[in-house]
Amino acid sequence: MHIVHLTSVHSRYDTRIFLKECTSLADQGFTVSLVVADGNGDEACDGVHFYDVGASKGRLDRIRNAPARVYKKALELNADLYHLHDPELIPIGIKLKHAGKKVIFDSHEDVPRQLLSKHYLNKTALKIISKIYAIYEKWTSRKLDGIIAATPFIRDKFLPINPVTVDINNFPLLPELESQTSWDDKQPEVCYVGGIAKIRGIHEVVDAMGLVQSDFTLNLCGQFGNPTTEDAVKNSPGWKRVKAHGFVNRAGVRDVLSRSVAGVVTFHPLPNHLDAQPNKMFEYMSAGIPVIASDFPLWRQIIEGNQCGLLVDPLDAKSIAEAIDYLVMHPEEARKMGENGRRAIEDKYNWQAEEKKLLDFYQQILKG
Repeated sequence: MHIVHLTSVHSRYDTRIFLKECTSLADQGFTVSLVVADGNGDEACDGVHFYDVGASKGRLDRIRNAPARVYKKALELNADLYHLHDPELIPIGIKLKHAGKKVIFDSHEDVPRQLLSKHYLNKTALKIISKIYAIYEKWTSRKLDGIIAATPFIRDKFLPINPVTVDINNFPLLPELESQTSWDDKQPEVCYVGGIAKIRGIHEVVDAMGLVQSDFTLNLCGQFGNPTTEDAVKNSPGWKRVKAHGFVNRAGVRDVLSRSVAGVVTFHPLPNHLDAQPNKMFEYMSAGIPVIASDFPLWRQIIEGNQCGLLVDPLDAKSIAEAIDYLVMHPEEARKMGENGRRAIEDKYNWQAEEKKLLDFYQQILKG
Protein backbone atom coordinates (compact mmCIF):
# COMPACT_ATOMS: atom_id res chain seq x y z
CA MET A 1 0.00 0.00 0.00
CA HIS A 2 1.24 3.48 -0.90
CA ILE A 3 0.49 6.23 1.66
CA VAL A 4 1.12 9.89 0.83
CA HIS A 5 1.29 12.57 3.53
CA LEU A 6 0.73 16.13 2.33
CA THR A 7 1.83 19.40 3.91
CA SER A 8 2.43 22.91 2.57
CA VAL A 9 3.21 24.39 6.00
CA HIS A 10 5.23 22.02 8.16
CA SER A 11 8.91 21.19 8.09
CA ARG A 12 9.82 18.00 6.25
CA TYR A 13 11.31 16.68 9.51
CA ASP A 14 8.27 17.63 11.58
CA THR A 15 8.19 15.52 14.74
CA ARG A 16 4.58 14.40 14.42
CA ILE A 17 4.38 13.99 10.65
CA PHE A 18 7.76 12.54 9.72
CA LEU A 19 9.43 11.25 12.86
CA LYS A 20 6.34 9.54 14.25
CA GLU A 21 3.60 8.91 11.70
CA CYS A 22 5.59 8.45 8.48
CA THR A 23 8.42 6.40 9.94
CA SER A 24 5.97 4.23 11.88
CA LEU A 25 4.17 3.42 8.63
CA ALA A 26 7.45 2.78 6.77
CA ASP A 27 8.58 0.42 9.53
CA GLN A 28 5.37 -1.56 9.01
CA GLY A 29 6.09 -2.08 5.33
CA PHE A 30 3.98 0.66 3.76
CA THR A 31 5.39 2.66 0.87
CA VAL A 32 5.40 6.16 2.34
CA SER A 33 5.78 9.49 0.57
CA LEU A 34 5.76 12.94 2.12
CA VAL A 35 4.97 15.93 -0.12
CA VAL A 36 6.43 19.17 1.27
CA ALA A 37 6.80 22.75 0.06
CA ASP A 38 10.11 24.02 1.41
CA GLY A 39 12.37 24.37 -1.64
CA ASN A 40 14.95 21.88 -0.32
CA GLY A 41 14.46 19.28 -3.03
CA ASP A 42 13.56 15.60 -3.14
CA GLU A 43 15.24 13.00 -0.95
CA ALA A 44 14.69 9.73 0.92
CA CYS A 45 15.21 9.27 4.65
CA ASP A 46 14.36 6.40 7.01
CA GLY A 47 12.21 4.70 4.40
CA VAL A 48 10.22 7.86 3.62
CA HIS A 49 10.37 9.49 0.15
CA PHE A 50 10.22 13.30 0.20
CA TYR A 51 8.79 15.20 -2.78
CA ASP A 52 9.30 18.97 -2.74
CA VAL A 53 6.91 21.18 -4.73
CA GLY A 54 8.88 24.37 -4.07
CA ALA A 55 8.88 27.09 -1.43
CA SER A 56 6.46 30.03 -1.33
CA LYS A 57 7.38 33.72 -1.15
CA GLY A 58 5.24 34.36 1.92
CA ARG A 59 2.07 33.37 3.77
CA LEU A 60 -0.29 34.80 1.12
CA ASP A 61 1.60 33.20 -1.77
CA ARG A 62 1.60 29.89 0.09
CA ILE A 63 -2.15 29.94 0.73
CA ARG A 64 -2.93 30.96 -2.85
CA ASN A 65 -0.54 28.75 -4.81
CA ALA A 66 1.06 25.96 -2.78
CA PRO A 67 -2.09 23.75 -2.57
CA ALA A 68 -2.27 23.53 -6.37
CA ARG A 69 1.35 22.36 -6.54
CA VAL A 70 0.75 19.85 -3.76
CA TYR A 71 -2.37 18.56 -5.54
CA LYS A 72 -0.50 18.07 -8.82
CA LYS A 73 2.21 16.02 -7.11
CA ALA A 74 -0.39 14.06 -5.13
CA LEU A 75 -2.11 12.95 -8.34
CA GLU A 76 1.22 11.99 -9.90
CA LEU A 77 2.00 9.70 -6.95
CA ASN A 78 -1.35 7.87 -7.37
CA ALA A 79 -1.47 6.62 -3.77
CA ASP A 80 -3.88 4.26 -2.01
CA LEU A 81 -4.49 6.83 0.73
CA TYR A 82 -3.77 10.54 1.23
CA HIS A 83 -3.14 12.02 4.68
CA LEU A 84 -3.58 15.83 4.88
CA HIS A 85 -1.92 17.90 7.60
CA ASP A 86 -2.95 21.51 6.91
CA PRO A 87 -6.38 23.20 6.86
CA GLU A 88 -5.43 25.01 3.65
CA LEU A 89 -5.11 21.61 1.94
CA ILE A 90 -8.69 20.52 2.71
CA PRO A 91 -9.95 21.82 -0.68
CA ILE A 92 -7.49 19.59 -2.51
CA GLY A 93 -8.60 16.75 -0.24
CA ILE A 94 -12.12 17.21 -1.59
CA LYS A 95 -10.72 17.23 -5.13
CA LEU A 96 -8.85 13.99 -4.43
CA LYS A 97 -12.10 12.48 -3.16
CA HIS A 98 -13.80 13.49 -6.42
CA ALA A 99 -10.95 11.70 -8.22
CA GLY A 100 -11.88 8.52 -6.35
CA LYS A 101 -9.12 8.61 -3.73
CA LYS A 102 -9.24 7.80 -0.02
CA VAL A 103 -8.45 10.89 2.06
CA ILE A 104 -8.05 11.59 5.77
CA PHE A 105 -7.38 14.88 7.56
CA ASP A 106 -5.06 15.19 10.55
CA SER A 107 -6.32 18.04 12.72
CA HIS A 108 -3.30 19.21 14.72
CA GLU A 109 -5.23 22.12 16.24
CA ASP A 110 -8.78 23.23 16.93
CA VAL A 111 -8.60 25.71 14.06
CA PRO A 112 -11.74 27.79 14.79
CA ARG A 113 -10.44 28.44 18.30
CA GLN A 114 -6.89 28.94 17.07
CA LEU A 115 -8.05 31.65 14.67
CA LEU A 116 -9.34 33.68 17.61
CA SER A 117 -5.73 34.05 18.79
CA LYS A 118 -4.27 35.49 15.58
CA HIS A 119 -2.61 38.85 16.27
CA TYR A 120 -2.77 40.32 12.77
CA LEU A 121 -6.58 40.77 12.55
CA ASN A 122 -9.04 42.64 14.77
CA LYS A 123 -11.33 40.72 17.12
CA THR A 124 -14.51 41.26 15.10
CA ALA A 125 -12.88 39.95 11.93
CA LEU A 126 -11.45 37.01 13.81
CA LYS A 127 -14.86 35.99 15.17
CA ILE A 128 -16.40 36.14 11.69
CA ILE A 129 -13.55 34.16 10.11
CA SER A 130 -13.66 31.59 12.93
CA LYS A 131 -17.41 31.01 12.46
CA ILE A 132 -17.07 30.74 8.68
CA TYR A 133 -14.24 28.26 9.01
CA ALA A 134 -16.19 26.18 11.55
CA ILE A 135 -19.07 25.86 9.05
CA TYR A 136 -16.66 24.97 6.25
CA GLU A 137 -14.82 22.46 8.45
CA LYS A 138 -18.08 20.72 9.37
CA TRP A 139 -19.20 20.52 5.74
CA THR A 140 -15.91 19.18 4.36
CA SER A 141 -15.13 16.77 7.21
CA ARG A 142 -18.25 14.76 6.42
CA LYS A 143 -16.93 14.16 2.90
CA LEU A 144 -13.56 12.71 3.96
CA ASP A 145 -12.90 9.05 4.74
CA GLY A 146 -11.73 9.81 8.25
CA ILE A 147 -10.36 12.34 10.72
CA ILE A 148 -7.31 12.06 12.96
CA ALA A 149 -7.30 14.41 15.94
CA ALA A 150 -4.19 15.39 17.89
CA THR A 151 -6.08 15.46 21.23
CA PRO A 152 -9.18 13.88 22.78
CA PHE A 153 -10.82 17.33 22.86
CA ILE A 154 -10.46 17.74 19.09
CA ARG A 155 -11.62 14.13 18.59
CA ASP A 156 -14.81 14.76 20.52
CA LYS A 157 -15.51 17.81 18.36
CA PHE A 158 -15.23 15.80 15.12
CA LEU A 159 -16.98 12.59 16.18
CA PRO A 160 -20.54 13.95 15.68
CA ILE A 161 -19.48 15.24 12.25
CA ASN A 162 -17.57 12.19 11.04
CA PRO A 163 -17.87 8.99 13.11
CA VAL A 164 -14.65 7.66 11.57
CA THR A 165 -12.50 9.78 13.90
CA VAL A 166 -9.68 8.80 16.24
CA ASP A 167 -7.30 10.71 18.49
CA ILE A 168 -3.60 10.09 17.82
CA ASN A 169 -1.84 12.01 20.57
CA ASN A 170 1.54 13.57 19.96
CA PHE A 171 3.28 11.68 22.74
CA PRO A 172 7.08 11.13 22.79
CA LEU A 173 9.03 8.24 21.38
CA LEU A 174 10.16 6.35 24.47
CA PRO A 175 13.93 6.19 23.93
CA GLU A 176 14.45 9.44 22.02
CA LEU A 177 14.85 11.99 24.83
CA GLU A 178 15.65 9.73 27.78
CA SER A 179 18.50 11.35 29.70
CA GLN A 180 21.66 9.50 30.72
CA THR A 181 22.77 12.47 32.85
CA SER A 182 22.53 12.00 36.62
CA TRP A 183 20.73 14.68 38.59
CA ASP A 184 23.96 15.67 40.35
CA ASP A 185 25.47 16.53 36.97
CA LYS A 186 22.71 18.92 35.95
CA GLN A 187 23.73 22.44 34.99
CA PRO A 188 22.23 25.67 36.43
CA GLU A 189 19.81 25.85 33.50
CA VAL A 190 16.12 25.71 32.68
CA CYS A 191 14.79 25.42 29.14
CA TYR A 192 12.03 26.33 26.74
CA VAL A 193 11.78 24.26 23.53
CA GLY A 194 9.44 25.09 20.65
CA GLY A 195 8.02 27.94 18.62
CA ILE A 196 8.49 31.30 20.34
CA ALA A 197 5.57 33.74 20.45
CA LYS A 198 3.90 36.30 22.67
CA ILE A 199 0.87 34.04 23.21
CA ARG A 200 3.21 31.24 24.25
CA GLY A 201 4.41 33.35 27.15
CA ILE A 202 7.87 34.39 26.01
CA HIS A 203 7.64 37.89 27.54
CA GLU A 204 6.78 36.56 30.99
CA VAL A 205 9.37 33.78 30.85
CA VAL A 206 12.22 36.16 29.97
CA ASP A 207 10.99 38.70 32.53
CA ALA A 208 11.03 35.88 35.10
CA MET A 209 14.73 35.33 34.43
CA GLY A 210 15.28 38.90 35.61
CA LEU A 211 13.48 38.09 38.87
CA VAL A 212 14.93 34.71 39.86
CA GLN A 213 17.07 34.68 42.98
CA SER A 214 19.18 31.76 41.77
CA ASP A 215 21.99 32.15 39.27
CA PHE A 216 20.32 30.26 36.43
CA THR A 217 20.28 30.48 32.63
CA LEU A 218 17.34 29.94 30.29
CA ASN A 219 18.11 27.84 27.20
CA LEU A 220 15.76 29.12 24.51
CA CYS A 221 15.48 26.56 21.71
CA GLY A 222 13.26 27.65 18.85
CA GLN A 223 12.56 30.45 16.43
CA PHE A 224 10.66 33.69 16.96
CA GLY A 225 7.51 33.94 14.87
CA ASN A 226 7.43 37.74 15.01
CA PRO A 227 10.42 40.17 14.79
CA THR A 228 8.61 42.74 16.94
CA THR A 229 8.24 40.20 19.74
CA GLU A 230 11.90 39.25 19.42
CA ASP A 231 13.06 42.88 19.66
CA ALA A 232 10.87 43.55 22.71
CA VAL A 233 12.04 40.43 24.54
CA LYS A 234 15.71 41.22 23.92
CA ASN A 235 15.21 44.55 25.70
CA SER A 236 14.01 42.83 28.87
CA PRO A 237 16.41 42.85 31.86
CA GLY A 238 16.02 39.07 31.97
CA TRP A 239 17.56 38.63 28.53
CA LYS A 240 21.07 38.70 30.01
CA ARG A 241 20.27 35.29 31.50
CA VAL A 242 19.02 33.83 28.23
CA LYS A 243 21.03 31.71 25.84
CA ALA A 244 19.19 31.75 22.49
CA HIS A 245 20.02 28.69 20.38
CA GLY A 246 17.59 29.26 17.50
CA PHE A 247 16.42 26.11 15.76
CA VAL A 248 17.82 23.00 17.43
CA ASN A 249 17.72 19.50 15.93
CA ARG A 250 16.47 16.51 17.91
CA ALA A 251 19.93 15.52 19.14
CA GLY A 252 20.45 19.09 20.32
CA VAL A 253 17.09 19.09 22.10
CA ARG A 254 18.05 15.90 23.93
CA ASP A 255 21.33 17.50 25.02
CA VAL A 256 19.64 20.66 26.31
CA LEU A 257 16.99 18.70 28.20
CA SER A 258 19.59 16.43 29.77
CA ARG A 259 21.43 19.45 31.23
CA SER A 260 18.33 21.28 32.47
CA VAL A 261 16.69 21.26 35.88
CA ALA A 262 13.22 22.06 34.50
CA GLY A 263 11.31 22.77 31.30
CA VAL A 264 8.93 25.71 30.90
CA VAL A 265 5.59 25.65 29.03
CA THR A 266 3.58 28.71 30.07
CA PHE A 267 1.14 29.39 27.25
CA HIS A 268 -1.36 32.21 27.72
CA PRO A 269 -4.95 31.23 28.65
CA LEU A 270 -6.38 31.49 25.13
CA PRO A 271 -9.22 29.27 23.84
CA ASN A 272 -6.97 27.06 21.73
CA HIS A 273 -4.48 26.55 24.57
CA LEU A 274 -6.81 25.53 27.39
CA ASP A 275 -7.51 22.06 25.98
CA ALA A 276 -4.23 21.59 24.12
CA GLN A 277 -1.65 18.93 24.94
CA PRO A 278 1.63 20.67 24.06
CA ASN A 279 4.28 18.32 22.80
CA LYS A 280 6.96 20.08 24.81
CA MET A 281 5.23 19.24 28.11
CA PHE A 282 5.52 15.53 27.41
CA GLU A 283 9.04 15.91 26.04
CA TYR A 284 10.16 17.47 29.33
CA MET A 285 8.55 14.56 31.17
CA SER A 286 10.22 12.09 28.80
CA ALA A 287 13.61 13.63 29.61
CA GLY A 288 12.95 13.19 33.33
CA ILE A 289 12.81 16.87 34.29
CA PRO A 290 10.02 18.75 36.13
CA VAL A 291 7.56 20.81 34.14
CA ILE A 292 6.71 24.44 34.98
CA ALA A 293 3.31 24.80 33.32
CA SER A 294 0.32 27.12 33.02
CA ASP A 295 -2.38 26.38 35.57
CA PHE A 296 -5.10 25.20 33.17
CA PRO A 297 -7.60 22.53 34.31
CA LEU A 298 -6.43 19.90 31.79
CA TRP A 299 -2.75 20.60 32.44
CA ARG A 300 -3.41 20.46 36.18
CA GLN A 301 -4.76 16.93 35.75
CA ILE A 302 -1.55 15.89 34.02
CA ILE A 303 0.96 17.73 36.23
CA GLU A 304 -0.68 17.23 39.62
CA GLY A 305 -2.05 13.82 38.68
CA ASN A 306 1.47 12.58 38.02
CA GLN A 307 3.26 14.85 40.54
CA CYS A 308 5.73 15.88 37.86
CA GLY A 309 6.00 19.66 38.10
CA LEU A 310 4.65 23.00 39.27
CA LEU A 311 1.72 25.08 38.04
CA VAL A 312 1.96 28.86 37.65
CA ASP A 313 0.03 31.87 36.48
CA PRO A 314 1.40 32.24 32.93
CA LEU A 315 0.70 35.98 32.93
CA ASP A 316 2.74 36.59 36.09
CA ALA A 317 6.53 36.60 35.67
CA LYS A 318 6.98 36.53 39.45
CA SER A 319 4.99 33.29 39.67
CA ILE A 320 7.26 31.69 37.04
CA ALA A 321 10.41 32.97 38.78
CA GLU A 322 9.26 31.57 42.12
CA ALA A 323 8.68 28.15 40.55
CA ILE A 324 12.20 28.15 39.09
CA ASP A 325 13.71 29.15 42.44
CA TYR A 326 11.68 26.50 44.27
CA LEU A 327 13.02 23.70 42.07
CA VAL A 328 16.56 25.04 42.41
CA MET A 329 16.31 25.16 46.20
CA HIS A 330 14.66 21.73 46.47
CA PRO A 331 16.81 19.52 44.22
CA GLU A 332 15.64 16.24 45.73
CA GLU A 333 12.01 17.13 45.18
CA ALA A 334 12.80 18.29 41.64
CA ARG A 335 14.56 15.01 40.92
CA LYS A 336 11.55 13.07 42.22
CA MET A 337 9.20 15.12 40.01
CA GLY A 338 11.39 14.33 37.02
CA GLU A 339 11.30 10.62 37.80
CA ASN A 340 7.52 10.72 38.18
CA GLY A 341 7.16 12.39 34.79
CA ARG A 342 9.40 9.83 33.09
CA ARG A 343 7.39 7.00 34.69
CA ALA A 344 4.15 8.52 33.39
CA ILE A 345 5.62 8.60 29.87
CA GLU A 346 6.63 4.96 30.11
CA ASP A 347 3.22 3.94 31.44
CA LYS A 348 0.81 5.91 29.24
CA TYR A 349 2.00 9.03 27.42
CA ASN A 350 4.17 7.37 24.74
CA TRP A 351 4.11 7.09 20.96
CA GLN A 352 4.20 3.29 20.93
CA ALA A 353 0.60 3.18 22.18
CA GLU A 354 -0.47 5.86 19.69
CA GLU A 355 1.29 4.06 16.83
CA LYS A 356 -0.94 1.01 17.28
CA LYS A 357 -4.04 3.24 17.11
CA LEU A 358 -2.70 4.85 13.93
CA LEU A 359 -2.06 1.50 12.22
CA ASP A 360 -5.49 0.18 13.23
CA PHE A 361 -7.12 3.35 11.87
CA TYR A 362 -5.28 3.00 8.56
CA GLN A 363 -6.43 -0.60 8.19
CA GLN A 364 -10.01 0.49 8.88
CA ILE A 365 -9.83 3.17 6.17
CA LEU A 366 -8.06 0.99 3.61
CA LYS A 367 -10.54 -1.84 4.06
CA GLY A 368 -13.42 0.61 3.56
